[in-house]
Amino acid sequence: MRSFRGSAMRWTDPWTLTWRAAGDSASSEEAAVLAIYDERQSLHRPLTRIAGGVLQPNLEVPERIEKLREGLALAGVSIVAPAGDDTALIHGLHDGGYLDFLENGFAAWRAIPGNGPELRSSIHPNIYMNRRPDDLLGRAGFYQADAGCVLVEGTWEAAKASALTALDASRRVLDGEDMVYALCRPPGHHAYRDKAGGFCYLNNSALAAEQAVVAGRRVAILDIDVHHGNGTQTMFYDRGDVLTLSVHGDPAYLYPYYAGYADEAGGGAGAGKNRNFPLPLGSDGAAYLVAVRTACEDVRRFGADFLVLALGLDASVNDPFACMRVDDGHFNRIGQHIAKLRIPTVIVQEGGYVSPFLAATLAAFISGISQ
Repeated sequence: MRSFRGSAMRWTDPWTLTWRAAGDSASSEEAAVLAIYDERQSLHRPLTRIAGGVLQPNLEVPERIEKLREGLALAGVSIVAPAGDDTALIHGLHDGGYLDFLENGFAAWRAIPGNGPELRSSIHPNIYMNRRPDDLLGRAGFYQADAGCVLVEGTWEAAKASALTALDASRRVLDGEDMVYALCRPPGHHAYRDKAGGFCYLNNSALAAEQAVVAGRRVAILDIDVHHGNGTQTMFYDRGDVLTLSVHGDPAYLYPYYAGYADEAGGGAGAGKNRNFPLPLGSDGAAYLVAVRTACEDVRRFGADFLVLALGLDASVNDPFACMRVDDGHFNRIGQHIAKLRIPTVIVQEGGYVSPFLAATLAAFISGISQ
């Protein structure tokens, strides 16, 4: 792999991969990214979500993995399983009661006669009442921020495997790899210390960043998912040792609605270390690229020597959520621009949902960032 340390990267035609036939493999010079994936991530298979006031099929399904793996194959990227199962950082970053709920809540739910195949609460705390009760349904409401993060058989094992994938990718970069892609599913950037939300259970990007902080790195997190990384922002909001940046759709009209505004700049020791770039819904790739360029300038000013890229592909014009109009060409250019930072990078997969085009979108991005 080419090194960012002490030598310039060699740049090749960014469109080589875009026009390669699906059956062809990329050259070793282009495939500058290693991918990590744990097969246990497919154990989480939610059935439904609430949309338009009715139950609809859940979009965060194991089939996402196959499309993303197809994209990696198009890019000639090798996939290996994560090594190690140390959960110490998971327990350090997340609340113990919450982790117990993720691990044991569904079994307790199914032990109650008449309960269905998904654990989803019908009541949640708010600013006027926010105490954790003992009852299972009450605890579910306390620990589930919204109706999209149901527990099913296999949720805990899959979420843990996803988190361990991000941690392994981060460790490999700390050990000398320039760039590692963590195929994480379920995603993580909406997960708080003690709450699941937006299909997310454990905050994979935050875990990758925290591991680098512990190792003495100066860390920036750049989130380009179409939905604001509210969980990640909250975890570092009052800290000055991690810069958090998020380019996303305007939360005045888009999930998570209650965070992600431009005036959220960090607090306490973290004042000035959080920056949001909310974009109007329907923005195209040119607008997205402008925001990413500005965010990259912030990374440079911060002096980061370790980047966690929370990669959402759901700003794509082809994504089922249909929030933005970013085409594959601009995903390629976004990847190229982030690569110009030339700092060790962990790419953590966040959103991007099943469509016939998802694999090509990931391949276009990887082609750009690996130049």
